[in-house]
Amino acid sequence: MFHKGESAEDYLETILILSQSVPAVRSIDIVRETGYSKPSVSVAMKNLRQKEYIVMDEDGYITMTDAGRSIAEKTYERHTVLTNLLVSLGVPEDTAAEDACKVEHVISDETFNALKEHVQKYGDKEDKK
Repeated sequence: MFHKGESAEDYLETILILSQSVPAVRSIDIVRETGYSKPSVSVAMKNLRQKEYIVMDEDGYITMTDAGRSIAEKTYERHTVLTNLLVSLGVPEDTAAEDACKVEHVISDETFNALKEHVQKYGDKEDKK
């Protein structure tokens, strides 16, 4: 799911995904999910706190702020739509997910929205062919 370049968006997306399956997210959960080192995750969590994208309680439980959740949801939507689009074009799922993770960070809102509209308009019709 992740490429070599760690980013705030990747971490926030990971927290969002983890929060859907565990009652509370901690740094160690992010380490296990991403394979990043404990020191890297620790530095990233510090940066996310400084940018006010997350808050961390005294027990180390992470909660996203509204700003952090907004970024995470946008990144996750991009990842999901792009992965599904690439898979529908015949790209193997693991490759599609990897490529989507790279593209989701650099694609413009305008281009993404056009792709999303295209998928919504034509996706079902192409599936039935």
